[in-house]
Amino acid sequence: MTSTTTRLLRLLSLLQDHTYTGRDLADRLAVTDRTLRQDITRLRELGYPVHAERGPIGGYRLGQGANMPPLLLDDDEAVAVAVAVGLAEDGSTGIADIGESMTRAWAKLERIMPKRLQRKVTALRGATDIGQAVTGSIEPDAPVPAATLTTLAAAIRAATTLHADEIELEPYRLISWQRRWYLVAYSLETHTWQALPVSRISRLTPATRHFAPRPLPADDLAAFVLREIASTGWEVHARVTILEPADTVIARINPTVGVVEPIDAHTCQLLTGADRLETIAIYLSMLMMDFRVDSPPELVDHVRTLARRYTAATPPFTASVPLP
Repeated sequence: MTSTTTRLLRLLSLLQDHTYTGRDLADRLAVTDRTLRQDITRLRELGYPVHAERGPIGGYRLGQGANMPPLLLDDDEAVAVAVAVGLAEDGSTGIADIGESMTRAWAKLERIMPKRLQRKVTALRGATDIGQAVTGSIEPDAPVPAATLTTLAAAIRAATTLHADEIELEPYRLISWQRRWYLVAYSLETHTWQALPVSRISRLTPATRHFAPRPLPADDLAAFVLREIASTGWEVHARVTILEPADTVIARINPTVGVVEPIDAHTCQLLTGADRLETIAIYLSMLMMDFRVDSPPELVDHVRTLARRYTAATPPFTASVPLP
């Protein structure tokens, strides 16, 4: 590749970001103003609509043309695209018939990726499962750096241990569920299987010690993670008695939302959780079943407050119902 071609690709990459002044572009490319103008002319001759705007906030920008220009992505952008394509192929976008188109798009992108980046992204896609979105979520997002995901995926692919906040783990699978990431790992400290929220790992150190894979804790690791979330993975956990048979409750909410245990033929216990009391209260109201909150006391108080508000909002209106 000639120096001129290399420079033109770099210029095209810059113009895909946002508008630059001629001086900014010349400085970034380490060329003269004349060479920059010549390069802009070459791009236009190749069919790229490079627009020039005058004035104090003017500059060069890439407009919309008749054809799709080549997309020049950095490492983090390529990882982000790989994750998005994986979600779309799995049907997590809610858009019909998009999976096949995304598969074709990924195949094109994969063919032109550098080998070093292709290994990272392929490892990430191969190490990730998508958890079923069985309920809506109002919990805040928990973003994870792309570098963290690629580090975990590389360790999973190579079957090497790593240290997460000083705890040595054997990593087995990444699970993406409702805008959150979890790592299925075996802790060499507690000798237990865990579903770790990746966003809560503050320090991640790859190791070089290989391990022999253990029998997995479940055939469906995504379901395993969701059950672990329900019992241990939330900021707030709740224990609720549902006045319906266990089979009826499981059919209503899906067992991955929480752990359902029968008490007798007519009642069962639901262990569930969320990051806020309000979220649990919303889920319980959506069950459309009679229930009794056993714990925590804060959720009991919150449900009582909601009950008073609903009662006061229902005709006949009365001033005798105290509001907090």
